[in-house]
Amino acid sequence: MGDSILSTIAENVLEKIGSFAPQQACLAWGLKNDLESLKKNLSAIKAVLLDAEEKQTHNHELRLWLERLKNVCYDAEDVLDEWEYKDLRKQVRKQYGSIKTKVHHFFSCSNNPLVVRFKIGNKIKELRERLDEIAAQRSKFPLEEVSRQYRHREREMTDSFLRALNVIGRGTDKERIMKFLLEQEEVDDDYHRVDVIPIVGIGGLGKTTLAKLVFNDKRVDEYFQLKMWVYVSEKEFHKKHIYQKMIKSLTNQNLVDFDLDQLQNCVRDQLNGKKFLLVLDDEWSVDRSRWLELIDLLEEVANGGKIIVTTRSNSVAETVESISSYKLKGLSLDDCLSLFKKCAFKKGEDERYPNLVEIGYDIVKKCGGLPLAVRTLGTLLYTKRDEHYWKNIRDNDIWKLKQKEGDILPALRLSYDELPSHLKPCLAIFSNFPKDSQWTNLMMTQVWMANGLLQSSDRNQELEDIGLEYVEELYSRSFFQDFQEFGNIWVFKMHDLVHDLALSVSQSECVMVNVSNQDVPEGVRHLSFSPHVLLDQDHGLDHAF
Repeated sequence: MGDSILSTIAENVLEKIGSFAPQQACLAWGLKNDLESLKKNLSAIKAVLLDAEEKQTHNHELRLWLERLKNVCYDAEDVLDEWEYKDLRKQVRKQYGSIKTKVHHFFSCSNNPLVVRFKIGNKIKELRERLDEIAAQRSKFPLEEVSRQYRHREREMTDSFLRALNVIGRGTDKERIMKFLLEQEEVDDDYHRVDVIPIVGIGGLGKTTLAKLVFNDKRVDEYFQLKMWVYVSEKEFHKKHIYQKMIKSLTNQNLVDFDLDQLQNCVRDQLNGKKFLLVLDDEWSVDRSRWLELIDLLEEVANGGKIIVTTRSNSVAETVESISSYKLKGLSLDDCLSLFKKCAFKKGEDERYPNLVEIGYDIVKKCGGLPLAVRTLGTLLYTKRDEHYWKNIRDNDIWKLKQKEGDILPALRLSYDELPSHLKPCLAIFSNFPKDSQWTNLMMTQVWMANGLLQSSDRNQELEDIGLEYVEELYSRSFFQDFQEFGNIWVFKMHDLVHDLALSVSQSECVMVNVSNQDVPEGVRHLSFSPHVLLDQDHGLDHAF
């Protein structure tokens, strides 16, 4: 579903080739050389795919090269699946078929082993030739080998500065967090205790903004002797990096050459006997044992303290929390409209354009309570007073609109980029279905099973159990909302803007045919039909199909 998982598709093809290559049939069919060539070229290309996917945005020719490669990989997957199916059917006939049936199948053109071998052999030869051509073109692009392990796309680094007057609709949330921060410890013997509250929610919801509101409150300065703002946003939790940033926040010293022991001693010196507030902003992953080591050090030296962790992941929140997580919700429609007018108009100008404000109300409803989405669209319309332009923004899906770094789709795309490779197509497949669809874990598992998206290294594990794990992981990463449990049945929805994200990453492969769009571009792999098309006789059922 999009070039960002092309390396996963290539990996699947390589695994399939590996499962067939040792078979004696390869030698008999004369396919060994073709398969080895496919494997060699695909392995070499796969090593630079992550770099190619990063650079394609600014290189049209590279983007076309990746598109051709993707088509070859998909076609190779289809041919190898066909080969596996034919081979499996042959084994079943060999075991259970009668002599009469076997003779009938041998002389049937569609089932004759010799005919099947010839057809599949030609298809694999054609694939090898296409991949040879693509591999030869690789030298045109300056691509480097990049390991997935070290690939982590960060959003822009945050700081603690905030002008509170620019924040709308977070007063109640702020006071709830303040209550946690300012409550006195009731047990004298436990004055060293460090409490942790995670603020959890989808990207663009305003977690960092809320943390800044609290961090800059005068009551915090009066209650805590020290306060530190640490922007994390690293794929792995490193105590050394945390210590470095804590010390820099307190002293403005950059102790990059200090080892872990030296940094721990500096933290002890700075926090010794003091009450502190620490904000860890944008945490992605935490090793529980390393986290406890950090907390142990802080509790050892400080005179009590509080930690706020902002994260998109429920799993991270559960790892670090000492009290229940604060699940941040979207802004109300009225607050969103106020924020939108602040971003889209100069002060007082909205009163001169009631028609635009009315259109803006419809635009704001598309944002689903996400402040970053409201700011993205409001800023896009700033100084634009053409009513037709505003209506075009209102009637377009957000993923079709031009986005700058830091806007809503790049913010959500960050979460998508950090998904394990096997989950990316599982999220993208949602683009085949209408917005606001309600799902259960069983329904979603069936869709994934039908598309061959469930993977497990344990062959004894049931596909339904794998699907359940996938749903849990996507929910943990805040891709689902309105999550409810009814025994073994989970019911949930996807935020409209996450659906737009799924559309944006799968736009070349997934198409929904509706009243306004009945064209099917070349290269589409998944096609779905809007219920409105199927039910609306005025538009003609035959045309829709």
